Amino acid sequence: MKAALSNKYAIHSIPKNIEQEKKSYLFLKRTIDIIGAFTGLILLIPLFVAVSILIKLEDPKGPVFFKQKRVGKNGQEFYMYKFRSMVTNAEALLEKLLDKNEVQGPMFKMKNDPRITKIGKFIRKTSIDELPQLLNVLKGEMSLVGPRPPLPREVKEYSEYDKQRLLVVPGCTGLWQVSGRSKLGFREMVELDLTYILNRSIWLDLKILFKTIIIFITPRDDAY
Repeated sequence: MKAALSNKYAIHSIPKNIEQEKKSYLFLKRTIDIIGAFTGLILLIPLFVAVSILIKLEDPKGPVFFKQKRVGKNGQEFYMYKFRSMVTNAEALLEKLLDKNEVQGPMFKMKNDPRITKIGKFIRKTSIDELPQLLNVLKGEMSLVGPRPPLPREVKEYSEYDKQRLLVVPGCTGLWQVSGRSKLGFREMVELDLTYILNRSIWLDLKILFKTIIIFITPRDDAY
């Protein structure tokens, strides 16, 4: 996977009809998504209950879940679900923090983001905050594996080249996330996503999912 970045400025041209070129793969991929997401939600019920209680104990008035508008396949917007890890007015506070962005490009990342709650720090480090996205997978808005769905404000800054990320269904995890996400910037993310889109296969998806599980049980410092 590291080889994908051997040419930092690689130019990828994604065929517009790439989804039609991989029909058998897409059918099997969707089958795996449904079975995996449904099984995961059932097995994780105890964890969902425990996390919900902890979030409510810290902030009784705030919601357990956080939904945020994201951009999916072909620019279609949808609401992505997470466990709430920030204060309830986090979006309003973002404007005051934009000058502290630690990465180049449209993404916003800040290691010591003051908007994150105490329980939020824990569920982010363990990636537990991402688990409700299994609901998005069941709805068909996301896949288990694919490019990370961007925010609408980020897409407004995309070049036509960057928009190639939006030719496929976005995912809960992907090549970028398992290739050193906290150390890679926006340009590297785009290149990894386009590399994934061009080389998608069930075998590659399974490799990414396996590596994601390893990362999931290893605390992380970044969050997006």
